[in-house]
Amino acid sequence: MELWLPLFFAGAMGLAMLIYVMLDGYDLGIGMLLPLAEEKEKDIMIASIGPFWDANETWLVLGVGILLVAFPEAHGIILTGLYMPVTIMLFGLILRGVAFDFRVKAGVEHRHMWNRLFFVGSFIASFAQGWMLGDYITGITDTTTNHLFSLLIALTLPAFYIMLGCAWLLMKTEDELFEKALHWGQKAVIPMGIGLLFVSIATPVFSTAIAEKWFTLPNAIGLMPIPLITVIVYGALFCLFYQKDILRKGYAWLVYVGLALISLLSTFGLAYSLYPDIVIGQMDIWDAAASTDSLFVIFIGAVVALPMILGYTIYIYKIFHGKATQLSYGADQ
Repeated sequence: MELWLPLFFAGAMGLAMLIYVMLDGYDLGIGMLLPLAEEKEKDIMIASIGPFWDANETWLVLGVGILLVAFPEAHGIILTGLYMPVTIMLFGLILRGVAFDFRVKAGVEHRHMWNRLFFVGSFIASFAQGWMLGDYITGITDTTTNHLFSLLIALTLPAFYIMLGCAWLLMKTEDELFEKALHWGQKAVIPMGIGLLFVSIATPVFSTAIAEKWFTLPNAIGLMPIPLITVIVYGALFCLFYQKDILRKGYAWLVYVGLALISLLSTFGLAYSLYPDIVIGQMDIWDAAASTDSLFVIFIGAVVALPMILGYTIYIYKIFHGKATQLSYGADQ
């Protein structure tokens, strides 16, 4: 148990963060796309994420919760080192949560302000998450190169979220908003690809530990499928955005699946780059783990909680599947 319990919780934490990126990523992306839409279109965009966005954030809470209870020493190092971006992210998430509710209750005359604040909160949260990821990959060190790499990730992650938002709108909307989502995706797919390329090049440059894992034989040969498949999937996504007829016939979900696959491959690559460390260059998952007895008790709770969270997430998406409809504001109608 001393061997596999830390591995289980590291895997569960990674899975929670992957699901968070894929689910909360699209509603953060829609928040950043909101200023580009007309007023009625903004209501439909908000309606498309309304039933899901609170549940999506559950996965972030779960991931951080696992870090706290299963790897308390690493939790202290990581959250201390990332104190400022974590605080900024929380401010962004709180701001977008307040704006989401108040844009409905405040009346037509104030809705424009809350729409802008929803955009600001979405961008701040996305930018901060990218900075945190970049800082984490480089070992949470306070250097100029670390900050430059974190800035690169902080700009790339929002672009990826915007792509997820476009993919979600293609699945959930029709007519003019569908056309706009297609246009936004066409504009965003190239910046996202450039960002991913720069991140792929910069990661081994800024981290010698990661470079050694990826560019020594025979590892380099065994890992080659990850970048190759990513390039192929990206090329397919780029082509899909110029196949309007195919997307209109109910195949818009292919865009989302492609982005999910890129995210999955990136997660595999990151996991390989970090393993066995949980704080790169400082602490591995066994050194950071709580006692075996504590982990076993937590494991029992996780075996119950994880299927329940996954189950209600699937249930919500099943209940509210289909195209989004116009919001109703009661007295405003």
